[in-house]
Amino acid sequence: MFVLSSPAGEKMKRSAKHRFVCGAAWIFLAVVLAASPAAAQKNKNKKAPDPDPNAVSDLRSALPTPPDSQVVDQAVGEMLGYWQIGDVDALHKYYADDVVMVSGAWEPPVVGWDNFVKAYQAQRAGVTGVRIERSNTYIKVNGNSAWASYQFLYIAVASEGKIVQFRGHTTLVLNKAGDRWVIAVNHSSVVDSTTSGPSGPAVSAPPGEH
Repeated sequence: MFVLSSPAGEKMKRSAKHRFVCGAAWIFLAVVLAASPAAAQKNKNKKAPDPDPNAVSDLRSALPTPPDSQVVDQAVGEMLGYWQIGDVDALHKYYADDVVMVSGAWEPPVVGWDNFVKAYQAQRAGVTGVRIERSNTYIKVNGNSAWASYQFLYIAVASEGKIVQFRGHTTLVLNKAGDRWVIAVNHSSVVDSTTSGPSGPAVSAPPGEH
């Protein structure tokens, strides 16, 4: 007691207290550093929860539904895209099985999807680099039925490098099947046609489209 109450003793107490505080701080820091990797590993191994299907469905239902005219326009654009690249399987989902095709050529209507595919593939076999440009589209929706009318420019390269072009009009009659619009009637008419490049065999207007 005498030693601790003397000036030297007070100095010793302060020194001991300082060492105790510093030692406690280092111990606390070591515990924190040791625990941090374990906690990080635990969080890393913890699997993120799967999204709630009900929440996803609620979010989709909260989004505004596009008007049918916009959906029809998008369907027509996608159909023409698949028509250009020759993807018959993808093209089929835009046409009814009993579709009626009226081409711009002087020929009977093509009835039924299977018959259209045969005519379409026969025509595609004689050309390459097919391109269709659509303009001045007008769409009218009436309940579960709709029609779309547009002008087209068809360009393709025939054999021997001959370039053929057709300009005309197309009118589509569509029916709503569930959440999709499918084409029931495809009626096209050719206004004029031109050819350029080396001479080659004539190419008829694409069946069902021009």
